[in-house]
Amino acid sequence: MRDVLQTEELEIPEGVAVEIKSRVIKVTGPRGTLTKNVRHVDMDIRVLKTKKSNKVTLAVWQGGRKHVACLRTIRSLINNMVIGVTKGFLYKMRAVYAHFPINAIIQDSGHAIEIRNFLGEKTVRHVKMLDGVNISESKAQKDELILEGNDIENVSQSAASIQGACRVRNKDIRKFLDGIYVSDRTTIVHE
Repeated sequence: MRDVLQTEELEIPEGVAVEIKSRVIKVTGPRGTLTKNVRHVDMDIRVLKTKKSNKVTLAVWQGGRKHVACLRTIRSLINNMVIGVTKGFLYKMRAVYAHFPINAIIQDSGHAIEIRNFLGEKTVRHVKMLDGVNISESKAQKDELILEGNDIENVSQSAASIQGACRVRNKDIRKFLDGIYVSDRTTIVHE
């Protein structure tokens, strides 16, 4: 069954500017600027500016169930961009090993990582961070990596690439639990 009109709204906090031109969303805040192209989704996206607050309204006309589901998705995307340019995203990863200590070396001034001695293997694994993602070693915790950035997609994909580089192959993964795993997802700026 098709709905005539379905809408979603998102409040924009002060200090954040949202520009929308032909379904290309540009969000600017104190931490920088993020741009996202959502031309593949057919919907009305408007910025309503009032004296009190700014709002982004999303509308789908004559949409089926899957089409209406895109409303909340795009709303969440814009919300994540707003959080990114105000607070930023921080992922913590821990190296887990039973016997051979995993040696993670940060290279290229925090834009790449080299993983050595995973399960005692001689192969060296290289993982490059995506745009705007910085990796560092934790000062407080041993074997902990910290990924920081404004774009949640790039930060989480960089974390997934590190985890994927340390997959155990040709062994029972229930027994061999070695790897580098995400332990915490939070924002850089805490309120």
